[in-house]
Amino acid sequence: MNRPDLLIFNSKGIYCPKAQVYLDPWKPVKNAIITHGHSDHARAGHKNYLTHHSNIPIIKHRLGAINVQGVNWNESFQINGVTFSLHPAGHILGSSQVRVEYKGEVWVFTGDYKDEDDGVAVPYYPVKCHTMITECTFGLPTFKWKPQSKVFGEINQWWENNKKEGKTSVLFGYSLGKAQRILKHLDSSIGKIYTHGAIENMTEVIRPQLDLPETQLVTRDTTGKELLGNMVVAPPSAHGSPWMRKFVPFETGTCSGWMAFRGARARRSTDKGFVLSDHCDWKGLLQSIKASETERVICTHGYTDIFSKYLREVGYEASVENTGYEGENEDSVNSDPSEN
Repeated sequence: MNRPDLLIFNSKGIYCPKAQVYLDPWKPVKNAIITHGHSDHARAGHKNYLTHHSNIPIIKHRLGAINVQGVNWNESFQINGVTFSLHPAGHILGSSQVRVEYKGEVWVFTGDYKDEDDGVAVPYYPVKCHTMITECTFGLPTFKWKPQSKVFGEINQWWENNKKEGKTSVLFGYSLGKAQRILKHLDSSIGKIYTHGAIENMTEVIRPQLDLPETQLVTRDTTGKELLGNMVVAPPSAHGSPWMRKFVPFETGTCSGWMAFRGARARRSTDKGFVLSDHCDWKGLLQSIKASETERVICTHGYTDIFSKYLREVGYEASVENTGYEGENEDSVNSDPSEN
């Protein structure tokens, strides 16, 4: 006899009826387990939040005064007889997978995740389960990431070349997650690192948990002469804004998985594109699914149709569910960054 699904999808989010708890709900609910701090997963309006300890400062900064409880990695807790635990997702600082178990049946919701150790987030590891709910933001074979050591080698060389030409380097990345990963791996021996206010504010929230280089906020009093040869880290929404006028002469660079697409750099009017994502590439997704030993896969956001079709072809029971999640939205590369 088939048992009802342990987790279901309804108009408010991913719901566990037995525990009466939602995972990353996209509409206000009573009880929410939150995987990480990006705005498409951690939304305002819930009565009670539960997340990993390291994510609490982030969501409090974003959402204000909320009722939130923290737990550790691998710490099991029960709600109405259902056992839950959080496990590292490697996406950004404090990001988690959620393991749900009831009467021997195990489901895992990955949230957003990547399988490369970025030196910032606690590294992802696969969690064995019967059913895996996975994102597939970059679920196409064309997405194949280089090791980040090579990417940051390219970024630092680009900065050094711009300095030799007497230009300011302006590098764009999301304010939460990507920016701190960039800051962590910039070679501060090349010059000073300046930041946009959105990035400076979020970095100050995260700095107590992470060893990051010294940064200086770009203010009205900061002169173009001071910035020459130095690095400015800014959100994508700052690109082309009046805020950048004082940086002339400058070169711009964008860090995003979407830079793997031919023409993406030109469409975004950026001088240099660096392929750097906080999500799994095609190979990473497949390896993670295989390592989980799951039999059933539910794809939530990204290239869901193509990816689930491939999974069915190689023997998985795979399907698609529509959600309110966006992943690394290509459109948001030039929009508000702190929120994705």
